[in-house]
Amino acid sequence: MTLANFGLYGLGTMGTALAHNIAENGVDLHVASYRKADMDSFVADAPTFDGAVTGHDNLADMMRDMLTPRAIIFLIPAGQAVDDAIAEARPHMQPGDVLIDAGNSNFQDTRRRAADLEASGLAYMGMGVSGGEFGARTGPSMMVGGTASVWDAMRPMLEAISAKFEGAPCVDHVGPDGAGHFVKTVHNGIEYADMQLLAESYGLMRHGLAMTPAEIGTQFAAWNDGAMRSYLVEISAEVLQTADPQTNKPLVDVIVDTAGQKGTGRWTAIEAQKLGVAANTVEAAVGARVWSAGRETRAIGEEIFAPVRGPVELTSTQLEQAALASRIIGHSQGFDLLATASEEFEWDLDLARCAEIWRAGCIIRSELLSDIAAAFRNHPPAGLLAFAPEMVTTLQDTVPALRAVVGAAIAAGHPVPVMTAALAWFDGMTQARGTADLIQGQRDFFGRHGFARLDGGSGHHGPWAD
Repeated sequence: MTLANFGLYGLGTMGTALAHNIAENGVDLHVASYRKADMDSFVADAPTFDGAVTGHDNLADMMRDMLTPRAIIFLIPAGQAVDDAIAEARPHMQPGDVLIDAGNSNFQDTRRRAADLEASGLAYMGMGVSGGEFGARTGPSMMVGGTASVWDAMRPMLEAISAKFEGAPCVDHVGPDGAGHFVKTVHNGIEYADMQLLAESYGLMRHGLAMTPAEIGTQFAAWNDGAMRSYLVEISAEVLQTADPQTNKPLVDVIVDTAGQKGTGRWTAIEAQKLGVAANTVEAAVGARVWSAGRETRAIGEEIFAPVRGPVELTSTQLEQAALASRIIGHSQGFDLLATASEEFEWDLDLARCAEIWRAGCIIRSELLSDIAAAFRNHPPAGLLAFAPEMVTTLQDTVPALRAVVGAAIAAGHPVPVMTAALAWFDGMTQARGTADLIQGQRDFFGRHGFARLDGGSGHHGPWAD
């Protein structure tokens, strides 16, 4: 398959940034948008690009005016807008054309759309794009799902516009149909957990150690010189050291403490439940965002209970180690979900490559990801990242600090849901015989569900069954 003509539909924030990136890399680009003013503004910048830019009033006009074979990138809101765009483009498609959804679509929608279009001899690609507006403009991390022939045709352009890690493009074909969007979804779930554990660290320093935002920012900057080095730690340090130009107060002190979400973290938690994978760090992070939205309700709760949040006796080293342990466990859960989905949907995901794609351009890029890639190439025990020799020593060194931090936080009344979830998972997954024997006995008692015996066989019942 060869592609000669590229188009991009949707010139909002992300679409405009990615279109600039493509055109500046010397690719001739056709553009259209559901808001004509966005297209007019983009085309006005055309003289600054290395590639020629042609604007069109709408998607159908763009399809009609372009020569075949064509690749049309959609950067539009997920959901019905994508189905509407497919319906508008489809009558003008010919064999060899491909539609590429580069938005945050649910992977099940992508699987459905790919099956529908490919049954008609047409091509469809679901491409996860991470890095926000800045990443799209300067080089994002991209996770491509679709047929291998479409990837081969798109590869030169996508590698040109992608982020680079030590010269290697942070883009690859991860699997068929919805694989790219699923990998991006799990990336975002890990991102939710990572952001929340940094917020928990900030909260303990702020309210448990009486540090100022600027002092915490300085501490985060120091973390960014070590094993916790990552984009999220870097920007957290900058946010905390920034003063509000209007009041000269720390900027965080004038930001409403309600965190938004667009659904990908929630999708990660839902798919983990469906596939039977423990991803409680993501679930805890999603839950924390949900209760953050109930600002008025939280104020009522504080008035009713008047909780006393006491100081904590913790060192910055303990907090850093607790954050690192939680990060490793959160990533382990995310990659476990990827592995399980790969088997369920027959995607044959390369987990090491997924880690490598994330080393530049994306939001969770960090020092840890190269070690994660190496760990999966060495096939960790039970397929779990946390059990890989590359991680075991670090967890042995840092889990005691995680235990101390969670214990001190709970005793003093500070919420640390992700750190608590990470520790609970670690304790549960390092206990050869747990307490589910009682649960299975209970299930048999009230529902005759039966149980397996250690000395052999399943389908047994207790004497209460009589």
